[in-house]
Amino acid sequence: MEQFTKLTADVAGFMWGWPLLVLLLGTHLFLTFRLRFVQRHIGKAIKLSVTKDEQSEGEISQFSALSTALAATIGTGNIVGVATAVAIGGPGAVLWTWLTGVLGIATKYSEGLLAVKYRVKHDDGSFSGGPMYALEFGLKSKTLAVLFAIFTAVASFGIGSSIQANSLTAAMHDTFGFDKYYIAIVVFILSAAVTLGGIKSISKVCNALVPFMAIFYILGCLYILISGYGNLLNTIILIAKTAFTGQAAVGGFVGSTIMMAARYGVARGLFSNESGLGSAPIVAAAAQTRNPVRQALVSSTGTFWDTVVVCALTGLVLVNTGAWAGGGQGMQITKLAFSHIPHVGGIFLCIALVTFTFSTIIGWSYYAEKAVEYLFGRKSIIYYRVIYLITVYLGCILSLDLVWNLGDIFNGLMAIPNLICLVLLSGVVVAETKKYLWNKKLDEYAPIEIVKEEE
Repeated sequence: MEQFTKLTADVAGFMWGWPLLVLLLGTHLFLTFRLRFVQRHIGKAIKLSVTKDEQSEGEISQFSALSTALAATIGTGNIVGVATAVAIGGPGAVLWTWLTGVLGIATKYSEGLLAVKYRVKHDDGSFSGGPMYALEFGLKSKTLAVLFAIFTAVASFGIGSSIQANSLTAAMHDTFGFDKYYIAIVVFILSAAVTLGGIKSISKVCNALVPFMAIFYILGCLYILISGYGNLLNTIILIAKTAFTGQAAVGGFVGSTIMMAARYGVARGLFSNESGLGSAPIVAAAAQTRNPVRQALVSSTGTFWDTVVVCALTGLVLVNTGAWAGGGQGMQITKLAFSHIPHVGGIFLCIALVTFTFSTIIGWSYYAEKAVEYLFGRKSIIYYRVIYLITVYLGCILSLDLVWNLGDIFNGLMAIPNLICLVLLSGVVVAETKKYLWNKKLDEYAPIEIVKEEE
């Protein structure tokens, strides 16, 4: 088992090495230029995200779809993942993470557009969509669609349930000394109460939880930065300079090349915002929206908030406090940085981690149940939910090195068919963008083109 764990670690390291980073970043750049830098419409996108479109087809509001996607996206990667990138890649990794978020907005936009363009409507009025439907109906590739659905379903048991539950439990146990089995029971019950109700229950909780956890965390970061404002300009200069020269601290101060800063900054950014992985468009397909472009714009704000704002703030805090140079790793660096909040720094960080991880648990449950529905039909969903909840409980009490590795592998595998879909259907994305955005017809309604009968 030890050898197998090491093997999976090597495979995961390769998966999230240069091959996948180049594919993802290359797609980001390709779509950014094809869509004439759609990132410039982020202000309009944010406004649309809080605009109700109740007369349109869909199950939940655009804001609910965005909240659910953010719930699944904002997790330990925004806190511990950024710390790992800075520890290995140096302060310059923060800039690379930020740039990845800026470019990733175009990819998240494209994913959201295709999700609505090729979504299906069931007899009961519910919707299904995401890369598997775009691959089947848009690209006419059932094989790639099935592969994506399989990778998503398997990845959910790692990155979605057990890994997040494990991080949540560790935070609660280390901060308050609570017994892991008691934590596991509570997390299991809360997760069941939300996920068994389906997308409407999940979105309702996310609507309340996501704004709270985002504002709570951002205010904490701003407090630390304002407290150390005297060094903030030097911090920004250091980040910008070392992004192109390299400087890192791992087990003491050591030199690092630009390649290290770029690799780990880009990797953490991509892993955090999930642009190109194909997860967020699954929930975008359920949104009430009058045409694909409106929801695409709303979806694109997810990457903006996750990486351009939250990850960037985390990185600034880690560098401005000097925690990055302390010789620690991941969580150690993060704890040191947030100790600058007097008396309650540890509690603040614990609350942030708990809300981030729990939101990811409930958000990813919807992603995977839609993948399972695609593979085995709607009647299979209840069985999947039970298994998912069991992995949540087990994640709270077991050591998960192997699961972490497998989760990374299948999470990365999701990207391959999705990126193929995005590149080959980029013409569709451009055509829809021209029709509704560039020709200023965002208020027009688009018909639901594909209807799938209840199974």
